[in-house]
Amino acid sequence: MAPDPNTVHPLPAHERVVFLKPLVSSPNISVGEYTYYDDPEGATEFEHRNVLYAYGPERLVIGRYCALAAGVRFLMAGAEHPTMGVSTYPFTMFGGRWAEETLDLVTSMPSRGDTVVGNDVWLGHRVTVMPGVRIGDGAIVAAGTVVTADVPPYTIVGGNPARAIRQRFSDADVARLLEIAWWDWPAERVTEHARTLMGGGPEEIARVAAASREEDGR
Repeated sequence: MAPDPNTVHPLPAHERVVFLKPLVSSPNISVGEYTYYDDPEGATEFEHRNVLYAYGPERLVIGRYCALAAGVRFLMAGAEHPTMGVSTYPFTMFGGRWAEETLDLVTSMPSRGDTVVGNDVWLGHRVTVMPGVRIGDGAIVAAGTVVTADVPPYTIVGGNPARAIRQRFSDADVARLLEIAWWDWPAERVTEHARTLMGGGPEEIARVAAASREEDGR
């Protein structure tokens, strides 16, 4: 049986591990089922300690079955400072005459858009994700990485700024896995084939997907 995705602590003996979906309350943060965060200090405070500068309309979207290690941080668009003039000082945020004179400059700043993390993504210890970045399904981000640009699906990246280390599978296999999208399977099917998902290759997953389609069509 699969764990309940609405349980905050899926491992009762280890409160450092939390499912994020039942913890999130902000309408600007969306997290899929079974995505977890592991932190020995304040795991349940992820929304406030790990999603920073979320002042604007931009959203943070994280898919299903993602693994987030301790110290992962998402810097949202509210962290941006104006760069159109000489000074980058955020006069507007202090209100009063400063805000009156500069508000239009801030509201006209271009947005980098939503930050999106796909499904089955592994973010290592102390990864920092910059505003507006998109990380593809199946990607792996090495510990300490600063992600400043989009990460393709099933690609391993590392460094500051993040650079591609290698693609996990061939282009054809990546396309096949994205089409299969196993993370959209019912939890019962994922449970039945968990061993294959963990230990099998793209061809084995494709065979499971094909058999499941036949079964569904009966």
